[in-house]
Amino acid sequence: MRSIIVSRKKVSVLDVAINIITMNDAIDVIIDDFLKSDKIHLIATANAEMVMMASKDKELQEILNSADLVVPDGAGVVWASNKLGYPMKERVAGYDLVQHLLNKLKNGKESFYFLGSSPGVAEKAKVYAETKYPGVNIVGTHDGYFSVEEEKMVVQEIQKLRPDILLVALGVPRQEKWIKKHFDELNVPVTIGVGGTLDVMAGVVKRAPLWMQKAKLEWLYRGMLQPKRICRLIALPKFVIKVLQDKKY
Repeated sequence: MRSIIVSRKKVSVLDVAINIITMNDAIDVIIDDFLKSDKIHLIATANAEMVMMASKDKELQEILNSADLVVPDGAGVVWASNKLGYPMKERVAGYDLVQHLLNKLKNGKESFYFLGSSPGVAEKAKVYAETKYPGVNIVGTHDGYFSVEEEKMVVQEIQKLRPDILLVALGVPRQEKWIKKHFDELNVPVTIGVGGTLDVMAGVVKRAPLWMQKAKLEWLYRGMLQPKRICRLIALPKFVIKVLQDKKY
């Protein structure tokens, strides 16, 4: 199948393997391949910030490199791929990917579970999804604030409800490490680390205006909206420098 071939094309950006894939192809891979397979799949949404974290966090790097699909969620990653000589048509934003999946699967038998963010956010995101995508099947939600004992209960609930797609919004790298830790016992066909997606769906955080998204300035908007992110955004120029240095060798 064409989607399987596309999904295997990758580029190594600072030693993190990222799929060279479009939004449409990513959706096809998930719906036509992953959800119809007997195997379980981990999907990561990689931006420049995550790649920089992975360069210092070998556990995160290993998780990303063992993932079944790593989509280019960020203009920086797309730029790096093109700069390294691997043409990449577009970014596959995690938020947009989730919206497409909710829409495509809204009248099907496939179900979702929302995990993460602050108390009440996942539930609000559920209400948003059910309103915007009538017929979508969201079997459960839970916030990202849980103790060790509560964590066991969360895992047990997901096992009991058996969603087809689990969205985990615990922030990087916690969400990737949490998914990997419980990956086999959860036994969910598709698990995706989605960062701040639930916050945006719940209306807690505003997404950048469309013109800023198209201008590849969404990272700047997030920094303006959330000043505490400024220190994390310093990673972006460092990312550019490291990519250019790597290109020389």
